Amino acid sequence: MSIKNMEFFEDCIIVFVSQLLFFAGGWWFFVKQLFKNYEIRHISVQLIFSVTFALSITMFELIIFEILGVLESSSRYFHWRLGLTLLLLMVIAVIPLYIFYSIVHSITFVSEKWVRIITMSCWLAFLYGLWRIGDPFPLLSVSHGIFTIEQGVSRIGVIGVTVMAVLSGFGAVNCPYQSMTYFIRPVSQIDIITLERRLLLTVDMLTNKKKRMALEKHRRNKTHQTKTGLWNILSSAVNRVDVGGENISQLRMEIDGLEELLRHIFLEVNYLKNMQERQKWSKTLQGRYFNVIGHFFSVYCLWKILICTANIIFDRVGKKDPVTRGFEIAVHWCGFDIDLAFWNQHISFLLVGCIVVTSIRGLLLTLTKFFYRISSSKSSNIIVLILAQIMGMYFCSSVLLMRMNMPAEYRVIITQVLGNLHFNFYHRWFDVIFLVSALSTIIVLYLSQKPTNYGHSSLQ
Repeated sequence: MSIKNMEFFEDCIIVFVSQLLFFAGGWWFFVKQLFKNYEIRHISVQLIFSVTFALSITMFELIIFEILGVLESSSRYFHWRLGLTLLLLMVIAVIPLYIFYSIVHSITFVSEKWVRIITMSCWLAFLYGLWRIGDPFPLLSVSHGIFTIEQGVSRIGVIGVTVMAVLSGFGAVNCPYQSMTYFIRPVSQIDIITLERRLLLTVDMLTNKKKRMALEKHRRNKTHQTKTGLWNILSSAVNRVDVGGENISQLRMEIDGLEELLRHIFLEVNYLKNMQERQKWSKTLQGRYFNVIGHFFSVYCLWKILICTANIIFDRVGKKDPVTRGFEIAVHWCGFDIDLAFWNQHISFLLVGCIVVTSIRGLLLTLTKFFYRISSSKSSNIIVLILAQIMGMYFCSSVLLMRMNMPAEYRVIITQVLGNLHFNFYHRWFDVIFLVSALSTIIVLYLSQKPTNYGHSSLQ
């Protein structure tokens, strides 16, 4: 065996061992976080999730290897193509097929012989829709081939970048909103006690009116049994209130109004108690730390919104990564004497490392919250498959956007692997969706923050 082949074999072992560790991490996250409250019925779902997780993290690992110069360049190129091919195979073929099969198989009136036919039909429709995504966007044409990495990444990238931009826009606004004491509504114990008394008063009034309506219905039923013949027909036709009786229609309208008022007051009590808990938390050391972090995030959010707006208006895309741009400012404007080659590599490694860690952590936290909110014992497997699909598209698209945060000398192999993709389009598309997501989140949070006043007049 030649020295070159030996080095390639050693590089393959390094990547394979790291993928086994990532696979074990995905397996642990699946068992200990996602399915800790559910029984694991299908081991195949767990395997698919763990494999997708391992392949997704491998993309970030190869980016780190590019910066640090780990592995031979030919080995990195090979593993880039292999990793992207396998990840695309998962998000285009394996996971969608399993999702459609699980959904169709769970429908009781579909016979077994039709399950595979309907599953394949749904998957072919999915492939057609995925291909048609390229029509309104400047993606690659058929001249670049059909079954290529470039075609797969170009179409998956549109969906993945959209998901990333929506999550980023929401997080950029929601993080300072949840962390800063400025957005915590001052709440006293007297406010909560007053609203709880109003809640109890509403419950008493509602109970009393429901009791009166039930008694009136019972009285009328007894009266109805004693009346027969023409008198019963006339009294039924003429909708009048009996002497000494209650107006049931009026009572029903009052009950509906009180029930709606009760729901709003209950939500307000719950909101005030949450605000009180946030007040207590903000006085702790952790709360003060997050308050400081929230101020930084608020500045970042405003800066990002302005930058995205300027990029959209002037149709511009950054040509240089933040590290190179920062060094240019330090050298040419501040006059610092810096070893560019040394610090460029190390700071790029730290920057990309922070992006990798925060991206993985943020996505896993979001997936966990989303899973707990909508999953059940029957739908848990399908939800996990959908989350695995989102995760694969998310990390595949991260490569497209993270390329801009790398100096030019470290993005050569990534550019070679991805081919003739229109990278500028994905950055502009991210800016548009980020801006829409951030502004929408601001509007929703503003409307939800408006105080609601339920006066005593509503209870009369």
